[in-house]
Amino acid sequence: MKSKVDRRSRQRVVTRLPVRVRSAAGNSELIAQTRDVSTNGVFLYTENRMAEGSDVELILILPPELTSGEKCWVCCHARVLRVEHGTGKDFGVAAEIRKMDILPEIPV
Repeated sequence: MKSKVDRRSRQRVVTRLPVRVRSAAGNSELIAQTRDVSTNGVFLYTENRMAEGSDVELILILPPELTSGEKCWVCCHARVLRVEHGTGKDFGVAAEIRKMDILPEIPV
């Protein structure tokens, strides 16, 4: 059995966080949930299939492990690298974060 090579260049934090995902054109929005996240990549689960190579915008709260000890809202511009059919009707999506902007605190 072949083992997969881990190409991650940064530490990933395993955490389940809600994510708003928008297409780069801004014409659709869906909700997803992270499996793990780093400052340059994310793996998330969604019920909607996403196209490999597509550009998306992700809005989420980064955990304190990836910041200066404080949770913070970010808007990430990312490219979908891989889409896997998950359990049931879920899809697993690996995305490379190309740009990250820190957002002002959003009241919940």
